[in-house]
Amino acid sequence: MVKTIRLTTAQALVKFLKQQYIHVDGEEFPFVEGIFTIFGHGNVLGIGQALEENPGHLKVIQGKNEQGMTHAAVAYSRQMLRQKIFAVTASAGPGSANMITAAATAFANNIPVLILPADTFATRQPDPVLQQLEHETSAAVTTNDAFKAVSKYWDRIQRPEQLMSSLLRAFEVMTNPATAGPATICIAQDTEAEAYDYPETFFEKRIHYLNRLLPTERELKGAVDRIKASKKPVIIVGGGAKYSEAREILMALSSRCGIPLVETHAGKSTVEASFENNLGGTGVLGTLAANKAIRQADLIIGIGTRYTDFTTSSKTAFNYEQTKFLNINVNRMQAYKFDAFQVIGDAKATIEKLFPLLADYQATFGKTIQQLKTEWYLERERLGKTAFTREHFVPEIAGQFTQEIFNEYADVLHTEFTQSTAFLTINEVVADDSIAIASAGSLPGDMQRLWHAEVPNTYHLEYGYSCMGYEIGGALGVKLANPTQEVYAMVGDGSFLMLHSELVTALQYNQKINIMLFDNSGFGCINNLQMSNGSGSYKCEFRNYNNQIMTIDYAKVAEAYGAKVYRANTTEELIAALEDAKKQEKSTLIEMKVLPKTMSDGYDSWWHVGVAEVSKKTEVHEAYLKSQEMLKKAKEY
Repeated sequence: MVKTIRLTTAQALVKFLKQQYIHVDGEEFPFVEGIFTIFGHGNVLGIGQALEENPGHLKVIQGKNEQGMTHAAVAYSRQMLRQKIFAVTASAGPGSANMITAAATAFANNIPVLILPADTFATRQPDPVLQQLEHETSAAVTTNDAFKAVSKYWDRIQRPEQLMSSLLRAFEVMTNPATAGPATICIAQDTEAEAYDYPETFFEKRIHYLNRLLPTERELKGAVDRIKASKKPVIIVGGGAKYSEAREILMALSSRCGIPLVETHAGKSTVEASFENNLGGTGVLGTLAANKAIRQADLIIGIGTRYTDFTTSSKTAFNYEQTKFLNINVNRMQAYKFDAFQVIGDAKATIEKLFPLLADYQATFGKTIQQLKTEWYLERERLGKTAFTREHFVPEIAGQFTQEIFNEYADVLHTEFTQSTAFLTINEVVADDSIAIASAGSLPGDMQRLWHAEVPNTYHLEYGYSCMGYEIGGALGVKLANPTQEVYAMVGDGSFLMLHSELVTALQYNQKINIMLFDNSGFGCINNLQMSNGSGSYKCEFRNYNNQIMTIDYAKVAEAYGAKVYRANTTEELIAALEDAKKQEKSTLIEMKVLPKTMSDGYDSWWHVGVAEVSKKTEVHEAYLKSQEMLKKAKEY
């Protein structure tokens, strides 16, 4: 006779979560670290009651905004290389809907997180319950159906026994490198509290094995043949290489064969910046060195990359008359991109198989790699020293901004500080093992081009979805993953205004994060985009009803929450603030007023955006014609 234990659905859920383990390269540890919660109707009397009664080892953290806390969970999992997760739970209706944006962020980045949105009543007895949507076409549709598009696995639980098969499927998806991403299980609020006689075997310790997928002999032979037939191969290091922990074997292969490495946004800091063959970020946000190497390549070896438009410069980065593609990926869909020769396998395990088979191979880049790297380092140094003042106005940087407008910003913001100088100063002053995090605006460009990560896995750029508001919640998640390292969230004033609630959570739980707030009084990145394509500066600057530039004291906001704050509008002030912030035990915020248009710009790259085909402005028409010319260089598939 099967032994059973009588539990509510929510109690069974919590009991199950505590028994999930993951096994990676001989090490075994719990997979679920904890759960972020904002309680409300639909989850407080179900999941809330179960957690209060017996949380076990699960860390229960009270979030302040459903999207923000889910960003924290996503960042935690990403920083843990997808080997550990937090779950998140919110109330029915708007509380759960607030998690959808963060779920999409997890989906785009292939990051596992367990999302538990509360749902309506399975019985439908009190319908329409508070915050329930009513559809005339179906009573079965709820707010949570919106999660279907942003989940790798989705299910709705309306009977207690359904939980068992649903959880097993969700954890298979989350622990599979080829399908990793958010799993959403919506539980009807009456079902959460309903009891059932669950078999005790369901709650036994369950181990999920993260096995390294090995390529076939055919795939290995095909890869070796193509590499040996090439003269100038370039390796694109994607997120899959980082999650696979392929650093050592990548460096060994690159050094012995003379193959340069370039990095995607997710792949950066797999290998440290100082490695001799690492040319940095590639694509729209890439370095001049990486983009030049890509242009010369006759074989692109994509390792764990999705080939997003920013990585490929909207598919214009490559010389298709000479360049072939070889993709190594655990996901078949990604491996097929660019009509490449596909090698389906774990990045680290596959390169280890290839390494001895390429013992006699040598690329012909030779000294060119170091020459490209030196050239870029000189350009990086120049950017850090470029002044932008009334006396030193740089029209090629300013674009359509006039001297008068810059003077206006300098007067209102009381600064002549440039974003590039501020950014490079931060990189120079913080400890090498500090973790930098960013997501949206112009700062990802500075991150990908200029930030030197000298310790592996200390660079955290969410650019799979480029979600404004990820930065501060994400910093909290990173700190939870790496409690002994300093974490620096690079955030613009636009992103800060969208979502900074988890600063309060960081203070509440004594998780020190450092917020580097770059304030140029507007959505500067999108302002660049509109103006560089012929439009004027329209509704992207922060101007008031009198058309005056707004100046906001963001430091006061953080100070009111309880953070230690600084204001730094010069290099000297910034260095002093950074040094003092290192001594603090609580979260800090350094507010920097920076001039617009002083971020780094693109190098030998192009981004395909929808430019108006018809316009009264000559500049817009010219931008459209240019885009059509660039499209002639792009690949269609």
